Amino acid sequence: MNFEQLFPVLYLITWQHLMMIAVGLVLIYLAIAKEYEPTLLLPIGFGAILVNIPLTSALTQIDPETGKALEGALSIFYEAGIATEIFPLLIFIAIGAMIDFTPLFKNPFLLLFGAAAQFGIFFTIIAATMMGFDLKEAASIGIIGAADGPTSIFVSSRFAPELLGPISVAAYSYMALVPIIQPPVIRMLTSKKERCIHMDAHPKVASRAALIIFPILVTIVAGIVAPSSLALIGFLMFGNLIRECGVLNKLSQSAQNELASLVTILLGITIASTMTADKFVNWQTLMIIGLGLIAFIFDTFGGVMFAKALNFFLPANKKINPMVGACGISAFPMSARVIHNMGQKEDPTNYLLMHAVSANVGGQIGSVVAGGLILALIPLFA
Repeated sequence: MNFEQLFPVLYLITWQHLMMIAVGLVLIYLAIAKEYEPTLLLPIGFGAILVNIPLTSALTQIDPETGKALEGALSIFYEAGIATEIFPLLIFIAIGAMIDFTPLFKNPFLLLFGAAAQFGIFFTIIAATMMGFDLKEAASIGIIGAADGPTSIFVSSRFAPELLGPISVAAYSYMALVPIIQPPVIRMLTSKKERCIHMDAHPKVASRAALIIFPILVTIVAGIVAPSSLALIGFLMFGNLIRECGVLNKLSQSAQNELASLVTILLGITIASTMTADKFVNWQTLMIIGLGLIAFIFDTFGGVMFAKALNFFLPANKKINPMVGACGISAFPMSARVIHNMGQKEDPTNYLLMHAVSANVGGQIGSVVAGGLILALIPLFA
């Protein structure tokens, strides 16, 4: 038996495999050293290493002697959890159980920013189409701008499963980089005077009945307007109903902790099964990552400019700090903290956190609604 027979991997490994292993190591580094979305970047990074070692048993392989398929664990997880959309939907239950809509009830008009800040999604769809992607692929790339990993996974697994790897990596990487991406864009679009605008507090308290009715009402309206979005929105709202009903506290805690943790691990490492060298190392991946950044930038642009436009019609004592508009993306609560900190740097007496959180919660709803609309509308034109 010669050396090649003993260690066939050494003769099969290519520079593309080595590059993807390096990508996996970088993701692990960012997760541990920089704490950028560690719950997902670490499993994705480790999974990228697993699937880019030739002949890996983590993926389904064909036995050269018998011709039979040797099932790999990650291939099985992909077919059972991603292809069927079960993993993203379970994550939506967990996210719904984590969301408190009370700040949004105190500032309901800030829900508008959850819509305005989805501008980057649709701008990026147009840009991706112009770059040669078909409409379904463009929609899958554009949804990176939702700043909501599960929504990106759900839409891309439906429309462009072959692009799931780079789309997922771009979505979660840019969510982690919100503190780096948003501030320079906001400073370019606003003056110091605008960044120092104070906003009145809203002491209004949401009733328990309103918090219970809200997820039920949203689900019914979504079902009437866009039935194809019902799984996406319905699972999110079901998780929130578990939280707010007051009689399922153990289930709510389990959804927020055990369910979220378990499914996140499986989701992250399963996404990595699509990050093989032959699929990932190409110009298309670089274009997707670039377009994802454009989506985040134009999300911020849309939210800030919408706030500035509203200020033309508002009295002097009711002006909106345009920075709050940038919180309309779904990167919760990171974006809200970024905007509050920016406000504090400009004026230590300016407390924007509650307003920023309200817009950020609106962004959670807005991103899911945007995903639902894309699921409903794209098939009509594709």
